[in-house]
Amino acid sequence: MFLVKKTWIRTHVARQIKPELNGQEVHLVGWVHEIRDLGGIKFILLRDASGICQITAKKSELSKDELSALEELGNEDVVYVSGIVSEEPKARLGVEVRLKKLGILSKARQPIPYDVTGKVPAGIDTRLNYRILDLRKPENRAIFRVATTALEAIREFFLKEGFVEIRTPKIIATATEGGAALFPVQYFDRTAYLAQSPQLYKEQLTTVFEKVFEIGPFFRAEESHTRRHVSEFTSVDIEMAFADIYDVMNVLERLIAHVIDAVIKNNAEELSLLNATLKPIQLPLKRFTYKEMLEELRKEGRELKWGDDFGTEENRILGKKHPYYYFITHFPTKTKPFYIQPCEEDPEVSESFDLMYQWLELASGGTRISDRSLLEKRLKEQGLNPENFKSHLSVFDYGMPVHAGWGLGFDRLMMVLTRRTNIREVILFPRDKFRLEP
Repeated sequence: MFLVKKTWIRTHVARQIKPELNGQEVHLVGWVHEIRDLGGIKFILLRDASGICQITAKKSELSKDELSALEELGNEDVVYVSGIVSEEPKARLGVEVRLKKLGILSKARQPIPYDVTGKVPAGIDTRLNYRILDLRKPENRAIFRVATTALEAIREFFLKEGFVEIRTPKIIATATEGGAALFPVQYFDRTAYLAQSPQLYKEQLTTVFEKVFEIGPFFRAEESHTRRHVSEFTSVDIEMAFADIYDVMNVLERLIAHVIDAVIKNNAEELSLLNATLKPIQLPLKRFTYKEMLEELRKEGRELKWGDDFGTEENRILGKKHPYYYFITHFPTKTKPFYIQPCEEDPEVSESFDLMYQWLELASGGTRISDRSLLEKRLKEQGLNPENFKSHLSVFDYGMPVHAGWGLGFDRLMMVLTRRTNIREVILFPRDKFRLEP
């Protein structure tokens, strides 16, 4: 029986169906997750945004129309059901709804091209090709409920700390990081670029608000096609006036601890679905200098020179030795962006840091250069033309305070919080070199 008009009402959602409601009549809407036919009885798992509950349909108790609708029922059909809650120890969650009325609100094409129940394994490409169906799986939906908690906790933290939320342009005229990995876009009669980060804008805005943060999308045209790289990602950025590397590291580690506590408190059910165990972290986090890590790697047989980057293999070695959150600080100046402040006592070393979880880099930051002449020098050292940054440089003539900040990859943090191994799993519709749809 098809219900075209809204002749139905909804009194409960799936997660509210509990033994305490025994004997009550309920009205539900949702999607058919799975059907089991035992002859005279059908068991329907009904799924909505809150979860799944079991509907038990005795064919002998249904009208001709309801029986017809029941026989037509297929996975992912949108349905209305009403029935009586019955405590049943053998049922899912110890409770079921004994069906009284059934109506099909919308039919799904059969057979469904992707198994939402998860009984048929699927690779990441198949999952992404049918992303909407993939996201209907309870464990995948749980990822984004955790993300909602994390984002709320991030904003809560910054607002309590006196930060102002900003929204910077995503179409820019000049490369933030120096010209590499940019997506050009046709901007009327000239070429513009998609922003890699809010770096230059957030630095400028410290002269207005002192403490700023942004949560937003950014873009990098990197050739890397790995489990941790995508072309469009969400970044959490801060910048603070009258602060240095140590001040912003302190803010970052306290933020991470706050987010973890919020997820533990609010997402126990989702973490269970994801088989992800989280524990509060102890502060302060451990700190190691680049030089110290270089020595650790040499002891492990990795012959690296001062200034060499730590690649995936090196980071995996360090991650095994340090299976927790930790900082690596004071990288060689030449390996860092032009805006990072060199150490006064040794300009070959920079006031910079990365936040790591095991082998995965989550955030990068440091003290910024606040002197215009030094900034112009660093631009030239990196083969960049200061003329292309004149708008940014002009702000340094209006009173630029000492300042520092960082950028945190939100999607990578979500990988850690949900124990996923591919960054594409924690992004609703990921974009990389080979994927532009759905």
